[in-house]
Amino acid sequence: MISIEPVAVPGAPLARRNPVAKVAAALVFSFTLLATLDPVAPAIAIAVELAVLPLFGVRYRVLARRALPLLLSATGILVTLVLFAADQSGRVLLDVGPVLVSTGVLRTALGLVLRIFAVALPGVIVFATTDPTDLADALIQNAKAPARFAIGALAAFRLVPLLGQEWQMISMARRARGVDAGRNPVAKLRLFTSTAFALLVGAIRRGTRLAVAMDARGFDGDTPRTVARRQRFGLADALLIAGSAALAGAALTTSVLLGTFRPLIG
Repeated sequence: MISIEPVAVPGAPLARRNPVAKVAAALVFSFTLLATLDPVAPAIAIAVELAVLPLFGVRYRVLARRALPLLLSATGILVTLVLFAADQSGRVLLDVGPVLVSTGVLRTALGLVLRIFAVALPGVIVFATTDPTDLADALIQNAKAPARFAIGALAAFRLVPLLGQEWQMISMARRARGVDAGRNPVAKLRLFTSTAFALLVGAIRRGTRLAVAMDARGFDGDTPRTVARRQRFGLADALLIAGSAALAGAALTTSVLLGTFRPLIG
């Protein structure tokens, strides 16, 4: 079963910070890196993210397991860009039939993959160290988000593990009825598509019931709601955001000093 509970050591310095502060720091750090295409700035950012990981109380093995889907998608993007890119500038490294790989396309592909990791890893770290209930409370109290949005986001996080369970139940039910693809790849694709559609229909129905239940409990009204758990935003939380912005700026500055900075536009 997929778990979305926090996996950090509770007493870690940065894991104890306000959830809104951690989300804001991750957004600031990530979106700053979207301004460049060169591989130096995101490489520095990834090194910084891995260096501060112990301060969040997360082990590297846990991060690697949670970032596995990101690694698979990045590998697919790298292979696609290297094999099918239109711009083949620079020195040719490999020329085998229709496959042409040059230093220019390899540098571009590497920069894009590193940027994907640099942008996505902060979010993985934040949600691995944040309890969904605390995040919803902080969104309402500190970010002044509507209760309907915050509680809906909390419910979505809580329902994520059910998707894996329902997928297994649907697959087992179909196997019990003799519906099995065997070794036929076309049949496997059809079975996967139909199972995904059944899972989507179930998720939509559950979401509709949840929305009706929230409306019945007054989440769509203008009446102020009380909070049971206070989420305080202090100086340390503000320093976390400022430090995130400073580190992202330092990564871009280093890229400029090394002469590798390439803006996304221009």
